[in-house]
Amino acid sequence: MSQFSFIKDIAKYGLENDQERLLAVLNELIEYSKKNKKINFALQLQSILKDTIRQQQANGLTKVGSENYIQRTEDREVNELILEKLTSDYTFENLVCDSKIKKELTYFIKEHQTADLLRKYDLPIANKVLLYGPSGCGKTLASYVLAGELQKMMVVVNLGAIVSAKLGETSKNLAKIFRRAASEECIIFFDEFDSLGKVRDYSQDHGEMKRVVNTILQLFDYLPQNSMIIAATNQREMVDDALLRRFDLSVKFNLPTKKQIEELIILTLKNGQFVFDNKTKVDEIIKLSKGLSYYSIQKTLITAIKRSIFNQVEKLKPLTPKINTSVWKELIIEEKKNRSK
Repeated sequence: MSQFSFIKDIAKYGLENDQERLLAVLNELIEYSKKNKKINFALQLQSILKDTIRQQQANGLTKVGSENYIQRTEDREVNELILEKLTSDYTFENLVCDSKIKKELTYFIKEHQTADLLRKYDLPIANKVLLYGPSGCGKTLASYVLAGELQKMMVVVNLGAIVSAKLGETSKNLAKIFRRAASEECIIFFDEFDSLGKVRDYSQDHGEMKRVVNTILQLFDYLPQNSMIIAATNQREMVDDALLRRFDLSVKFNLPTKKQIEELIILTLKNGQFVFDNKTKVDEIIKLSKGLSYYSIQKTLITAIKRSIFNQVEKLKPLTPKINTSVWKELIIEEKKNRSK
């Protein structure tokens, strides 16, 4: 059966309001898409299907006090706590980092890919990862890579909505998010995790932060192994020790070395559209880039490409795929100045 045939059946049963057959065809399309390696499409379709069924079940109710009405209200509240819900196409090919980091993340992925084998021997499956290190060094990208390699839906938590001034509300919001992770077997991604998991003896927490950390500890302990938490922070030292111990894997990200800067340049220019006008100058710029993050280096390189094109247009020159290395060098120098302020 082709994808075109599935679409025809979906249209037919949808117009006939035959929900039983419509759901059957949609499930067949999900399985068909998975077999044909259209994983992202399958996951998105599966998520839409689950959300629609849940909403339909709730909408058919009239009693405000019923369990399903409460569930519908909670679903709406949880959605407000989510910044983004996505699938990822990123793989290890998109990540430039230390080989040790890739090795650790590869083993983490392998645990989930061989979960049945580990369960056979009653071995736990790691499902809580802490990514830490300077800003712009690949922590968020690594979370996208894990989601892509594991072919799991990732929920990005909206910290602004999670943290509440109301006493006890932050803990309740966290519990709602963890329940969603358990029901959908997805990845929950917390950026700036230190804002939630601060050391409990800080004088400014006034007891509320202690409650939040204690809640996270309990939620971590009861998280099903087919769900996953990825937390990222630039300030690991601010995270409570008890929380740090709960993570199955802690991965430190560092500023790029000379070799890693070279790899980043190759990755950025992988489509082969652009080349440097002066290859000798590139080595000088790489040395000059030391101390900057992956993000800063890639940002300046992409900006240099844009400005090189603009300069050619302004001077009425024929467009050539040449990157002006002098422009890139100026941008790197400016970036370093801004970082030192």
